[in-house]
Amino acid sequence: MAFEKLVFEKIDHESVVDTVVGQIEDLIVAGVLKQGTKLPPERELAETLDVSRQKVREALKRLEDQNLLRVRHGEGSYIAALTGAALSPAMVDLYARHQSAFYDYLEYRKEQEGFAAALAAERATRVDRDIIMAILDNLQQAQEKKQITVSHEQDIKFHSAIVDASHNSTLIHTMASIYELTKRGIFYNRSFLHTIDGTGEKLMQQHRDIGNAIVEGRADDARQAARAHIDFVEASFRTGHENNKRESLAKKRQALIDP
Repeated sequence: MAFEKLVFEKIDHESVVDTVVGQIEDLIVAGVLKQGTKLPPERELAETLDVSRQKVREALKRLEDQNLLRVRHGEGSYIAALTGAALSPAMVDLYARHQSAFYDYLEYRKEQEGFAAALAAERATRVDRDIIMAILDNLQQAQEKKQITVSHEQDIKFHSAIVDASHNSTLIHTMASIYELTKRGIFYNRSFLHTIDGTGEKLMQQHRDIGNAIVEGRADDARQAARAHIDFVEASFRTGHENNKRESLAKKRQALIDP
């Protein structure tokens, strides 16, 4: 089914422009329309909403004036950036140079993702559950085929889908900014995590545990599974960094013994 028919509803309200604006604003607040999402052309929106193109044009102009839309001439209308960067570029660079900041980042994620998973178990709709399980299947296939880039993408999509299923707009928008840091590999390279995990089976099982608890409506289990996943990531990185440090020292000793 076409994108616009899934997310927009016909309008029979007298204040047409206000209603069009309100409907799009509601979808933005709910996290259905996220930054960068391209809206359908005016003609298609007008047909779907059953209003004139002029009214749609006025509504889009108002949203643009409110900095909720960005119009790219010749391309279309896009949802504007909705949240500021979680950290300034200078702070991102600083975080990347200081390992302690990475563990603060994981601590924050553990609390927020545990909360989101519990809410998702309580609030997820059938569609939400289907999305989560479909992503898990894609993640499994990517892992089996050793498609590292695809695996990374599906991992982030999985966590984002859980936050979406929480139906908490504040969580949806704040975590989108946090996950942007993860996408950019600011704090860690997920490939490194796989070298610790071996085949990646532990990570995959952890994701399955979270997903299954959400789908089955087990809020406490979902919260615990999400928190346990981040605990595993933290413990794995601590072990990995310690091993790397020992290896570096051992090589230095070897250099002194065998110059």
